[in-house]
Amino acid sequence: MKKPIRREDRRLDDAAAMALLMRGEYGILSTSDKNNRPYGIPVNYVVMDNTIFFHCATEGQKLENITTNQGVSFCVVGKTERLPEKFSTRYESVVVSGNADLVDDPVLKKNALDALVSKY
Repeated sequence: MKKPIRREDRRLDDAAAMALLMRGEYGILSTSDKNNRPYGIPVNYVVMDNTIFFHCATEGQKLENITTNQGVSFCVVGKTERLPEKFSTRYESVVVSGNADLVDDPVLKKNALDALVSKY
């Protein structure tokens, strides 16, 4: 069940959230292992056809976790500004949750890799 955002006054509208997701440099992909222990890792990514693609090695904890539990969360932080007088920070962020799948289709894989290369 999705909980409502605590600070509704700070919510980005869908267009601003997508714009931040599109221009973000990297994000934190969070997965969980077979014992439900969380694991967050910074990753390069690209958005293509309303889908987020990550490039990664063919083995490792991230893939093991996704194989065990496809549920993931992905967070991108954009502009930040420290506010020392308020002991706070102003920032923009977007959090996306969903299911991760491995891409087996060679054409889709090539297109996603081309998009990643173009972005970075």
